[in-house]
Order: sequence, then structure tokens, then C-alpha cells
Amino acid sequence: MKRDFLTLDDLSPAELAEILNLADELKASRADPRPEQRSALEGRSVGMIFEKPSTRTRVSFDVAVAELGGHAVALSANDLQLGRGETVEDTARVLSRYVHALVVRTFAQSRLEALAAAGSVPVINALSDFTHPCQALADLQTIREHKGALAGLKVAYLGDGNNVAHSVLRAGAMTGMRVAVGSPPGYTPIPQVVRAAEVQAAETGGQVLVTADPMEAARDADVVYTDVWASMGQEVERDERVLMFRSFQINAQVMEAARPDAIVLHCLPAHRGEEITGEVLDGNQSVVWDQAENRLHTQKALLCFLLT
Repeated sequence: MKRDFLTLDDLSPAELAEILNLADELKASRADPRPEQRSALEGRSVGMIFEKPSTRTRVSFDVAVAELGGHAVALSANDLQLGRGETVEDTARVLSRYVHALVVRTFAQSRLEALAAAGSVPVINALSDFTHPCQALADLQTIREHKGALAGLKVAYLGDGNNVAHSVLRAGAMTGMRVAVGSPPGYTPIPQVVRAAEVQAAETGGQVLVTADPMEAARDADVVYTDVWASMGQEVERDERVLMFRSFQINAQVMEAARPDAIVLHCLPAHRGEEITGEVLDGNQSVVWDQAENRLHTQKALLCFLLT
């Protein structure tokens, strides 16, 4: 039976831990991988559909497939007949005859769901407007590396209640963390995601807080996280958003409110001087480059989990 990865809900907490543990193993052995790691995807092809620009996701998945012995087929929207009227469902049915999995970076979550429903191979959400679950896997691996555990830690996310915020909420709730999201009114995470995170946090011992006070969110945080204020497709709103989000910038003052040993995450690309200062991004508490690297390791682990 095929498994899709459209949201974190597609994994149980035990499966999530299994993927993170495998990611740690793959990272540790990357310089000298075991034969079964080098050949995990031997003879398999992974189609990658990118309808949005990408640096980290595109390159990390391409390299991940190659290092596991598979073949990646990268496709832009212009490479497919989707732009000329072929349906998502027909595209999924055809590509399922060629490749063993589809990695898709797109806009609407419903587009991913349609692909997964019509296709016969696993579909991986490489980013949608609703959620970014692959990013969440790398976030969790990075936090574990630097903090040793997940349960009980406080994660403060400051900024737009976007797809990354949704993933942070769900990942934190699933692993027993205390997640505090600080966003201006009108830019908070959608209520259904917050409610789902609250329900899961009640089961795992975590907590969920959504506040309009950035300092309340950051207070005593073990992890401080942000993303760009204007996501892809929202560029026309950028000037307005800069005004609305100015007090939610991660800067020295915010870091003083967090715990002294707090780490800083950013899913990148960063707009230095907007959502985060260069001083913090390049500072000793920043682990964003480890976080970016871990996209490779967690995605390798995810591919192994879904395809082997």
C-alpha cells in the first residue's frame, strides 16, 4: 500500500521518530555510507514537480535521490502539459507509470491531494501554501542535535502565520514541545491548525499559545524561529507587511527574552534586516546552516521510509 506525505498527520509519532533516527544515521555515515544506503533507491526514479521557485528543496531532494542510488527527474510547470489544460489527475496517472514517487512544490494543498488521489505512487509535499512538512522534519532533527531532546522545549515562532508556522505548530505538538506563535492580528495561523495542534499537545504533554505579543512568545524560549514576512505570491503585500510585522523581528532584544542558550532557526531564504537581523542570523546562537543541511538528511530518510 502506498504512503503519501502531504502533512505531518500522515505520520504517527512513532514513525516520525523513526524517520528522525534514520536521518541521524544517514548524516553520520554520509562520508562513508554503507552499501545498503548507497543502493536504497537503486533502479528507482523520483519525479520532482516544481511550480514554485526553490533552492534548498530542489537541490536537497536531487542530491538525496542520487546519494540513495536513484534517479531524479526535475520538472517545472513549463515542462508539463498542466499549463496547457491537462488535469492534475491525468498528469498523476501518467507520471505514476514512469516514476516511483512524486515530489511536488505547489500552491494549493488541494492540488497535492488531487495528485495523491489519482496517482498510484507516493506523493511528497515539498511545500504548499498550507504547510511545509519536509521543512518540519529538518527543524526537528536540528533541534534534537543541539538540545538533545524535543519534549518539554519551548519553541517561539515570530512572524506570519503561514505554511511554516503551521508545520511548526503541528511538529511541536506531535513531539511534546511548547509552541508559542507571535503574529499580528489578522496574520495568525488558521484556526483549524491551531485547534488540531492543541488537541495533539494535550495528548503529548505539549502546549500551544498564539499571541499578538512577540516578547510573550519569545520569553524563556529554547528555540526562536522565523520566516520571511511575505511568502511567494505575496510580494505585492511586502511594504504593508513590513509595517505590520516590524515589532516581530528577531533581534538582540528578542534574544534577551529567550533563554541564554536558545538557538535560532530560519527556513531561509532570509531577508536580513526585516524578519531577522544580520547580527542574529550570523551569531553564535544561529543554527540555520545546520538546519538547511538537515533538509538533505531528513529527506533521504523520508524517501527510504516511503519507498523501501
